Amino acid sequence: MTKSLDSEPSSIANSTRKISKKSGRDASIAIQVILVLLCLALISSFIVIVRAGERGVLMKFGAVQDSVLGEGIHFIVPIVETVEKLSVRVQSQEISAEASSKDLQDVYADVALNWHVLPQEANLIYQQIGNQQAVIDRIINPAIEEVLKAVMAKYTAEEIITKRGEVKTGVDQALTERLKPYHIAVDDLSLVHIHFTQRFSDAVEAKQVAEQEVKRAEFVALKAVKEAEARANLARGEAEAQRLLQQTLTPELLQRQAIEKWNGSLPLVVGNESSTVLDLKKLMKTSLPGNAATK
Repeated sequence: MTKSLDSEPSSIANSTRKISKKSGRDASIAIQVILVLLCLALISSFIVIVRAGERGVLMKFGAVQDSVLGEGIHFIVPIVETVEKLSVRVQSQEISAEASSKDLQDVYADVALNWHVLPQEANLIYQQIGNQQAVIDRIINPAIEEVLKAVMAKYTAEEIITKRGEVKTGVDQALTERLKPYHIAVDDLSLVHIHFTQRFSDAVEAKQVAEQEVKRAEFVALKAVKEAEARANLARGEAEAQRLLQQTLTPELLQRQAIEKWNGSLPLVVGNESSTVLDLKKLMKTSLPGNAATK
């Protein structure tokens, strides 16, 4: 009994020592991990990675430098140098704007613009304007609205509809010139939708209906004239045919036609007194208009 009591404190001490050793190893491992992480963080502060489609704006103590960092890994001096990244990929911006036409009609247009920052001038745009959101708010949207108003004012409302391609080209060229000083390139511009007030739309529809009615009336009138001309031409043709027939209808021709159609029997005329056989030659002479008149 005494022996078991003496051995109990000994086992407790051994367990305590084992726990202490394990805790020491865990603490050592934790410290090593922390040191490794600190080393990695320190090393990473010397490295900047510029991803595909980006450019890095290098700044020294906050001052923008002339060099632009391309895609890849770059080494910098921590604290002294910092890098801001700008996307140079094609960006899409949609905006709705209101303008007035040459004939003072309200024009509402939805514009879709594709643009990108000039890669070699990324440092300048960051220095003068700021990040991408600042470019959209301060440059892109105001430029679209101003250019639309300037171009739409050159055309009447009807021309804006009928010459939509020309209007789109004018907006595209004007916007390209407007954004060029801000180091922004225009890739494409689309006039997604152009509409006017309901009152103007109704007036345009009424005008189109009236024009269609006028064209229909002109067609009906032209058709009547053509039909009258056709009838007159037909009558003139028939009269000319009759005239030519009379000119070619000679006694000799009539006699020849009668002979060709004669069946060999002379016509017999039966009267009160006697039956007489008609002389075909005398009958032909009598039937001719000239001979009848002479007789």
